[in-house]
Amino acid sequence: MPKVTFNNKHSVFYDFLKSEVDRYFQEKKIRRTGNWRLFLKSAILIPCAIAMYIFVLAYASSISEMILIGGLMGFMLACIGFNVMHDACHGSYSKYKRINDLFGLTMNALGGNAFIWKQKHNIIHHTYPNIDGMDDDIAKSPVIRQCETQKWFAIHQIQHLYLPLVYSITSLAWTFVTDFMKYFSGKVVSTGIRNMNSREHIIFWASKVLYMGVYILLPLLLKGWFFWLLFFISMHLVFGMTLAFVFQLAHVVEHTEFEVVETDPKTIETEWAVFQLKTTSNFAMDNKIVSWFVGGLNFQVEHHLFPRVSHVHYPEISKIVRKACQTHGLPYHHFPSMRSALISHFKLMKQLGKRPLARV
Repeated sequence: MPKVTFNNKHSVFYDFLKSEVDRYFQEKKIRRTGNWRLFLKSAILIPCAIAMYIFVLAYASSISEMILIGGLMGFMLACIGFNVMHDACHGSYSKYKRINDLFGLTMNALGGNAFIWKQKHNIIHHTYPNIDGMDDDIAKSPVIRQCETQKWFAIHQIQHLYLPLVYSITSLAWTFVTDFMKYFSGKVVSTGIRNMNSREHIIFWASKVLYMGVYILLPLLLKGWFFWLLFFISMHLVFGMTLAFVFQLAHVVEHTEFEVVETDPKTIETEWAVFQLKTTSNFAMDNKIVSWFVGGLNFQVEHHLFPRVSHVHYPEISKIVRKACQTHGLPYHHFPSMRSALISHFKLMKQLGKRPLARV
């Protein structure tokens, strides 16, 4: 695998920022992990998803009900991923590791695998965001081109038109394809998966089989193939599109920067924390409804700087981060609304779809 290092010899900004954030938690006398607001979210979102599933199996009897409840359940599953799974897999849901591990398994209930996700997201993405050749979130693809260093194909000229279709199969892809590709190859892009012991192998296969039984076999037997298919497809289309758009708005928008690494070692001449600022963006920070549903992932800058802090603290921490960026003359990328971030994402993807100018 290629080796990427950051020049952290003079990490003035991050040392200052950490001291300010430490002071905030000390003065407020609160933990960095989740509190009653996060636990209340869990108590709302998880039972709602279960209730929708039971309704589909026991009561839904029309095409419209299958499509509507399937779509609503897909959105609810995405919200569980944003709010519950994400914090738990980062170790910020609770101060207790066992509770984090337990709620982290909601990832497996959503169709993925918590262990592989932690390797892909916590270790690789959070260390090397927007680095082509390292970050799996912008992995090379003939279907979409997410940065200028990636190979251009003619179909990319219309990628801004078919993006919703590609994004809508996101959850289907990682449930049935990419998880297995990573499992059998033992790699995420070019980075090896580490320390997958026998317990994790058993959990991988057991949860995949359980997923098939709960989401495919049982509804197929009780509702028939046609109604099951309507429910399953509508659920995944909404689930996948919601996941993809929220995560894309964090990094693949105008003004965020990208790097590339191939086979030779590379040193990025900036401290790690500043690189996070340059490659990450917030959106809709003042919209409490958006913040509630997306689990604070609209405060992506704060999340990348403090991934082990629960998202319930990000609105307050963002004030500290923004002030520190102003003091040190550093960028703080953000969009006032989700709509403006979406527009920026589509504009960037349209620009990246244009045929690159020939190099002289």
